[in-house]
Amino acid sequence: MSMAGRMRMGVKDFVERMPAPIRLRELIRTIRTARTQAEEREMIQKECAAIRSSFREEDNTYRCRNVAKLLYMHMLGYPAHFGQLECLKLIASQKFTDKRIGYLGAMLLLDERQDVHLLMTNCIKNDLNHSTQYVQGLALCTLGCMGSSEMCRDLAGEVEKLLKTSNSYLRKKAALCAVHVIRKVPELMEMFLPATKNLLNEKNHGVLHTSVVLLTEMCERSPDMLAHFRKLVPQLVRILKNLIMSGYSPEHDVSGISDPFLQVRILRLLRILGRNDDDSSEAMNDILAQVATNTETSKNVGNAILYETVLTIMDIKSESGLRVLAINILGRFLLNNDKNIRYVALTSLLKTVQTDHNAVQRHRSTIVDCLKDLDVSIKRRAMELSFALVNGNNIRGMMKELLYFLDSCEPEFKADCASGIFLAAEKYAPSKRWHIDTIMRVLTTAGSYVRDDAVPNLIQLITNSVEMHAYTVQRLYKAILGDYSQQPLVQVAAWCIGEYGDLLVSGQCEEEEPIQVTEDEVLDILESVLISNMSTSVTRGYALTAIMKLSTRFSCTVNRIKKVVSIYGSSIDVELQQRAVEYNALFKKYDHMRSALLERMPVMEKVTTNGPTDIVQTNGETEPAPLETKPPPSGPQPASQANDLLDLLGGNDITPIIPTVPTSKPASAGGELLDLLGDLNLTGAPPSAPASVPQLSQPPFLLDGLSSQPLFNDIASGIPSITAYSKNGLKIEFTFERSNTNPSVTVITIQASNSTELDMTDFVFQAAVPKTFQLQLLSPSSSIVPAFNTGTITQVIKVLNPQKQQLRMRIKLTYNHKGSAMQDLAEVNNFPPQSWQ
Repeated sequence: MSMAGRMRMGVKDFVERMPAPIRLRELIRTIRTARTQAEEREMIQKECAAIRSSFREEDNTYRCRNVAKLLYMHMLGYPAHFGQLECLKLIASQKFTDKRIGYLGAMLLLDERQDVHLLMTNCIKNDLNHSTQYVQGLALCTLGCMGSSEMCRDLAGEVEKLLKTSNSYLRKKAALCAVHVIRKVPELMEMFLPATKNLLNEKNHGVLHTSVVLLTEMCERSPDMLAHFRKLVPQLVRILKNLIMSGYSPEHDVSGISDPFLQVRILRLLRILGRNDDDSSEAMNDILAQVATNTETSKNVGNAILYETVLTIMDIKSESGLRVLAINILGRFLLNNDKNIRYVALTSLLKTVQTDHNAVQRHRSTIVDCLKDLDVSIKRRAMELSFALVNGNNIRGMMKELLYFLDSCEPEFKADCASGIFLAAEKYAPSKRWHIDTIMRVLTTAGSYVRDDAVPNLIQLITNSVEMHAYTVQRLYKAILGDYSQQPLVQVAAWCIGEYGDLLVSGQCEEEEPIQVTEDEVLDILESVLISNMSTSVTRGYALTAIMKLSTRFSCTVNRIKKVVSIYGSSIDVELQQRAVEYNALFKKYDHMRSALLERMPVMEKVTTNGPTDIVQTNGETEPAPLETKPPPSGPQPASQANDLLDLLGGNDITPIIPTVPTSKPASAGGELLDLLGDLNLTGAPPSAPASVPQLSQPPFLLDGLSSQPLFNDIASGIPSITAYSKNGLKIEFTFERSNTNPSVTVITIQASNSTELDMTDFVFQAAVPKTFQLQLLSPSSSIVPAFNTGTITQVIKVLNPQKQQLRMRIKLTYNHKGSAMQDLAEVNNFPPQSWQ
């Protein structure tokens, strides 16, 4: 015997003497006996070492068993990447058991980020043409799971060929594989079009299911395919009708319903096909009504079908009666014991409340009952939906329920609930007294959780309600007796007592029984607020100012007031000390001016310059409501009026506004910068009359003298753009350029895009900057933001920054979307340094 033969015999004898590796089942049993993680890790490491040795020795006998064990360890979270090439060897094997483990390993251990997977392409192509359907199925599953774009391009023809085969087992797998191919390489979609049309004629439910999935993917990715497949709506309706009317079939029955999975898929496809199309919607109205009325609701399977039916009805152009039926189904869901079903119902009703308000109102009592649910997610959805249902007809009843909820809810709900009550009360209050009582109730219940603007808003409301001054100050005085825990309430009370303390002492309240209060008792309360440990610095400032105001309203306690004010002239609180020192100076040097300086605040008027009327959204009661307007003055205005936009970023100084003459818009909607807080008087010179622009201390025109020279600096092209706003499908991007002649000028171009399915109309972008900047807002390119990101609105902002300070900006966005007026505020602080340095 030759030397080579003897060596082969020796190796064979050695391999035969080696113990066979343990089976997968034994490995699982051994690992489960581990008492600690360290013990388990030791077992895994030992077995991995044995598997590595086997791989190095090219042991074909037990390769399949070793890879199976490796996959189990991979599922436990241990590294198994060293088995990737062994998977490829198993795939190349002729044995089905080897191929099965090899393909499973490839799907778990490989992905398109690793170049190793490209070595599989030829093996998959051979197996797609294999004579055994199960081997073809393995190849289709693997390609559909982890095929890269390169593999999909190479093998798309084989997949399309299998879509046309008569074997239903292969057709359903090929359809799912085609979905993956389309996702990776959308341009190959047309290749599968002829084969896809015939799939809906198949009787096999598996093929039907996968073909509907394939159709859905194609319609979602291509508007052309969507238009092409709309003619299949009658065929899909017929398939769905057969499913509903067919008798018991043990092969497809789930809890008494025939193939609910296929029904749900067809309903989703119908929703896509019927969206924004009258003919398709009309063709599916009857079958949707049939599904909605005939589906059994006692089991969760039926509820799933009904939920998909409701979504489809709401998304297509369905009849009004059908929409009411859908909302009634959601109303029944609210009575279900399953929390998930109740949550889904509340979420769906919240989406439809603006379009079908009256139908949702019928379920108001059930929605309010959900506020008492133990599940916090359901509570939050019920709270949001309750606020959406508030209107002028039910404001009293709904506020009663929401105030009760505010009193008993968890702390994380109080802030949102208080804000919602404030907004609803401001919009639908039946009377000023009711409005004041409601806000005071909120401040008493959850004063520490209200927004920062609650105090000034309530003060403004009280100031404007002249006939309610005596009633309000008496109620607030009672509310804070001995309880200073709710700081916003104490601040409002201190302000009102300072303004209307004389009405409190005189006992002139007609709305309720007056109380007898002396001047000393009133001062006792305010002094208690000053020394209370619960009082914040802001609250103490309110109290000290109130005491000072009472020096002109009270006659017997002026000396006591002087003493209190002088004491706080040495306070460690700088703000309080400054106030006290200034008030002391009023008493000593300017006593003759004190009464005039501390006289009662005048009524604060809300004035808008956005046209004579506005549409007030009243949750089902939309009507035009006149707004207060002032006629524009005929002559030039002082700079303090033309620039009446307060610094919204934290200061009290005025930011100059540079008016712009519009080219095509009427003067009433021109270059005025509207009040970003909604309640400031911004009456300014009309943009059509440049002669009335006020003479400012700073240059009146931002880019004066730049028109004859190149406008932008080439070196500014490297300034990165930013996303200033992204919410509810609306995205605002800022791009930057620097002026070529004036480095202090930054030109910002905004681009507004809309990713939702409907256009955003009447779009208005507004901006404000701190007092150290000047801002010029040019006219936008349009007022409509097209849907599906098919276009953008552009608008130019020019900012003069002579001191090279960090740029900050407050923006306000208003637009109409889906029939609702939308408004939002945002602050932009992430400007790149290159834009302002």
